[in-house]
Amino acid sequence: MPLTVAVQMDPLESINIAGDSTFALMLSAQARGHQLFHYTADALNYADGRVWAKAHPVTVERNAAQHFAFGDPVNLDLGDEADVVLMRQDPPFDLGYITATHLLERIAHKTLVVNDPASVRNAPEKVFVLDFAQFMPPTLVTRSLEEAKAFLHEHGEIVVKPIHGNGGKAVFKVDHAGTNLSALIEVFNMTWREPHMLQAFLPGVASGDKRIVLVDGEVAGAINRIPGEGEFRSNLAVGGSAAKTELTAKEREICAALGPELKKRGLLFVGIDVIGGEWLTEINVTSPTGIVAIERLDGIDVAAMIWDAIEAKVSAHA
Repeated sequence: MPLTVAVQMDPLESINIAGDSTFALMLSAQARGHQLFHYTADALNYADGRVWAKAHPVTVERNAAQHFAFGDPVNLDLGDEADVVLMRQDPPFDLGYITATHLLERIAHKTLVVNDPASVRNAPEKVFVLDFAQFMPPTLVTRSLEEAKAFLHEHGEIVVKPIHGNGGKAVFKVDHAGTNLSALIEVFNMTWREPHMLQAFLPGVASGDKRIVLVDGEVAGAINRIPGEGEFRSNLAVGGSAAKTELTAKEREICAALGPELKKRGLLFVGIDVIGGEWLTEINVTSPTGIVAIERLDGIDVAAMIWDAIEAKVSAHA
């Protein structure tokens, strides 16, 4: 059954089609005969119980010179005229992001929103993961320099990162001397009002940071992200490279623990990050990536798995 799919994402002209997971999802949807519309989050509107967006009908193709074509914009009623909304804009997870989830939550009883907007709002990547602290490295959430110094003294080397950051941005390693820790906490406190996340540094990151993708609570595939030369961060967005991998027994245990909760919350497309085969660091629910690299390395069509799950959910509620 053809579906009307509204994709809430960043401007299409700004994406890198070679590795963009949202673009891969759009290609897969189009191949199945679904009608695609594109809009950015700032195009959302609400009045009289309705949520709509100024959206463009769009076709996509894997052509670097011209990867999309827009039709004339329309006011698309997301509750009555769309079957599916893909909420895929990149963080920052700020008040704008949160407000978008509040608006989309108002049509979620009629239109399938992926991922569920209330669950996205309540499960930011570095906060939701605290529910599974038994799998995490030693972790501190704080704005206090005194607490940060004590944490460094206890663990020798640590990583400091913004609690609502993404893509490996503004992630710092602090060695045992802690020479710049005071200045770093000062800058973080000036830049962000919320507390920050500190974790014991895991030397195993040199061998990679595994991205495992789960679809409706089940493992779909994984890649190992290797840091670039002179880097400890392995995110592809900051120069990491993707390599083929297999899951360890501990990673399968982590996925088995997470899966039922993800499914219950309507978090259909999720990417988790695991270091050293055993340490869970993030649960990415806002706009997870990695499916293009998984297909390239393992031949697993994760986009098709996602659409199979979406189509099943839409049919079940028809």
